[in-house]
Amino acid sequence: MGAQADCPGNCVDLAEGLAAAAREITLEYFRTGVTVDAKADASPVTVADRRAEARMRELIEDRFPGHGIIGEEYGATRDDAEYVWVLDPIDGTKAFITGNPLFGTLIALTRNGHPILGIIDMPALGERWTGIAGQPTQYTDYRGTRDAEARACPMLEQAVLRCTSPHMLADSRANEQAFDRVRQRTRLALYGGDCYCYGQVASGFADLVVEAGLGVYDFMALLPVVEGAGGLARDWEGQELGFKSDGRVVFAGDAALMEAALAVLKG
Repeated sequence: MGAQADCPGNCVDLAEGLAAAAREITLEYFRTGVTVDAKADASPVTVADRRAEARMRELIEDRFPGHGIIGEEYGATRDDAEYVWVLDPIDGTKAFITGNPLFGTLIALTRNGHPILGIIDMPALGERWTGIAGQPTQYTDYRGTRDAEARACPMLEQAVLRCTSPHMLADSRANEQAFDRVRQRTRLALYGGDCYCYGQVASGFADLVVEAGLGVYDFMALLPVVEGAGGLARDWEGQELGFKSDGRVVFAGDAALMEAALAVLKG
């Protein structure tokens, strides 16, 4: 990406601060019996989602008032700006409201439409992946911080496939069939995990994620994380993911595996 990929250090500092602020808020409500509301699309939302996004927006506005923001809960502000933050305060709200710790906060920064920074933060697990364009992805847990590295796995028959839920494919029979072709070829398929699945690819514990129905706030932060660990991401047609993508995504830790998965998806 050249100059477009440059990520200012003060933006990295802010992103880490956003993750910390969101973590504090989400953990305040986790496993407390928080009230659950239904959005227009019937998906769940809580005060934790709203408060965490609102706080992240405040911090961005205070530090970089000219930057744009796109968030799952409060929509778009200045989304034509050079720098645009993309926020999902709780990726995995269904996990969150059922006491499952596999929910996360997703934070991305794009420059001229290209993701240059991404964070997957797992508040209840105390884990975090930080991806910065042109740099190795960093993974932090109770052992400290180290490089994340996707593993070599060139063949579907050797691969561990992750998908949050097969129900996310149910809107299209063609999508269901395409996914099932891939699933039948893999060594192991596991469901559940939301953004944690992509962190597992970055850290070499899973090889492939195939999903559909994602919003830009669901996948933009994942790109620098997985790519900085040596993996790659595409839509189901093999195109790079971006703001105009249709929400069908493939993330793989190995280029040969990506090629094989796309071929099977296309039938």
